[in-house]
Amino acid sequence: MKKVIKNGTIVTATDTFQADIFIENGVISQIGENLAVRGAEVVDAKGCYVFPGGIDPHTHLEMPFGGTVTKDDFETGTIAAAFGGTTTIIDFCLTNKGEPLKDAINVWHAKSREKAVIDYGFHLMIGEVNESVLNELPSVIEEEGITSFKVFMAYKNVLQADDETLFNTLVAAKELGALVMVHAENGDVIDYLVKKALSEGNTEPIYHALTRPPEIEGEATARAATFTGLTNSQLYVVHVSCAEAAAKIAEARSKGIEVWGETCPQYLVLDQSYLEKPDFEGAKYVWSPPLREKWNQDVLWNALKTGQLQTVGSDQCSFDFKGQKDLGKGDFSKIPNGGPIIEDRMTILFSEGVMKGKISLNQFVDVTSTRIAKLFGLYPKKGTIAVGVDADIVIFDPTVERTISAETHHMAVDYSAFEGMKVTGEPVTVLSRGEFVIRDKQFVGKLGAGQYLKRAKYGKSYETVESKIVKM
Repeated sequence: MKKVIKNGTIVTATDTFQADIFIENGVISQIGENLAVRGAEVVDAKGCYVFPGGIDPHTHLEMPFGGTVTKDDFETGTIAAAFGGTTTIIDFCLTNKGEPLKDAINVWHAKSREKAVIDYGFHLMIGEVNESVLNELPSVIEEEGITSFKVFMAYKNVLQADDETLFNTLVAAKELGALVMVHAENGDVIDYLVKKALSEGNTEPIYHALTRPPEIEGEATARAATFTGLTNSQLYVVHVSCAEAAAKIAEARSKGIEVWGETCPQYLVLDQSYLEKPDFEGAKYVWSPPLREKWNQDVLWNALKTGQLQTVGSDQCSFDFKGQKDLGKGDFSKIPNGGPIIEDRMTILFSEGVMKGKISLNQFVDVTSTRIAKLFGLYPKKGTIAVGVDADIVIFDPTVERTISAETHHMAVDYSAFEGMKVTGEPVTVLSRGEFVIRDKQFVGKLGAGQYLKRAKYGKSYETVESKIVKM
């Protein structure tokens, strides 16, 4: 059905203006004032902002980890994402050494098919580089449209790759037009510190943070950036949590090295003290990198404001407190790493960022959608509001005040990482390719309606579409 969104304030990464949006066949076909389109359903956005749908570049849905599997799958995870204003996710596909990459990709297709209610793509983990892997990478890019590769520098003996693998991945990515992503922590040092802590009888959740100090995140970030400069390749550092890592990204960028940085809402509003909560409650906040001392929050906000960090992902990786997190009672190293973030990403950024003057409204759109679309080969189809692009749209009420709680969220997990936090702003209606997924705060989408996205090569989707916006 044709739709026209009226009376809202359109916000893109570059502009804020009053206009109507006409949607036809899943795309935006007109933008202008007082559009009169016969036969179109009128959607009233009075008093609301109209944002391009959020893009979450960092999710782990139905992912095996530490002897269990993340609680939210592609059904509950994408429904929760939609409630939070996200219309596209890019999930991490884990591979197994010695097995074809295509086998892992097929597993992830099976997890997501017939479940996702919003559009989605995959990043691909690279755990080893050999002749077989190098021979497969071109088809991964051309046939699957997977143009970003993840290398773990942490989780020794589980996910961690060595420096040779990272370096070779950067070389291959430069040749093939892919973006290399890194989890930047020194896994070897962490392994030593964890063993030392446990041998001394230190088993509580706080030791998760104390055995992963910010210095080793900074060191790993610098190492990855150095390799990127040597290979003249491109790097995206996920979940930056501390001043040390942010500084290394800024330093590399000042030298002309193509390094991009992502942070997450949890690092912007929560701090290391949460891991000290009594009765094992601190386990709810165990993820990697860990939460840092509170002063790091100002550094990260400033890095977003000044462009030294460019995106905000959720690192959605949810485990129940009861039955999963408690696997680590008596041994913090066995607590499944991760938290439920996907639903609250955009509201927290708006409430704590825009409303408190830490980032502008246009920066909010850029870090939650537009820049992500550009980096990961989705722009301009996704990530902006312009004529000819997918009608992924969020109607957002900036005046609603509410309290985040597990009692009202839509994730499958049994707790909220932001329980009791008072926020301002909430998505009211969310459309994916012109179809309602959330309408008046109610889920009206369809399982399996989300489409798998084949993405363009790194740098190939940069196209200026602002000129297509008709302001009348």
